[in-house]
Parts: sequence; structure tokens; C-alpha cells
Amino acid sequence: MYNNFGPSYQEQRLQQLMEQKQLRDFMRMYTNLVARCFDDCVTEFTSNKLGDKELTCVSRCAQKNMKLNERVGQRFGEENAKLMEEQARLGR
Repeated sequence: MYNNFGPSYQEQRLQQLMEQKQLRDFMRMYTNLVARCFDDCVTEFTSNKLGDKELTCVSRCAQKNMKLNERVGQRFGEENAKLMEEQARLGR
């Protein structure tokens, strides 16, 4: 609820909690991406630099996972919109 001074404390706190959850979710996704691509692509440990094959593999792995996450997010948004429409229709 808004008062004459802007959002209430509860709304501000809810916003903070949502932002913290989004950050945790992003960090979890990033950590999983790094672990997966490292495990799948890095095979040579005699050098402190990635080889050409490893660089290509890591790049493709990261792109593939980012596209996957984008598609999942889109589908989630579509399903959420359908659910909201259905709830609005049933609530009338």
C-alpha cells in the first residue's frame, strides 16, 4: 500500500527480499554454468591457459546454457501469463 510518503515499509522489505532472491538465483545459475562448462571442456592441466579446443568448447557451452536459460525464462513467463489470465477469468 502507498501512503503520502511512498511505498510502505512492508512493500520496501518485500522488494528487498525479491531482489536478494533474484541475486541468489542468478549466482546459482552462474555457478552451475561455470562448473558444467569446466567439467565438460577443461581437460589439460599442464598449462595455466586454456587451449584452443577448450576455449571453443567453453564458449559453445556458455552460449548453449544461456540460450537454454533464456528459453526456460520465456516459457515460464508464457505459462505465468496464462495462469494469471485464467485466475482473472475465474475471479470475475
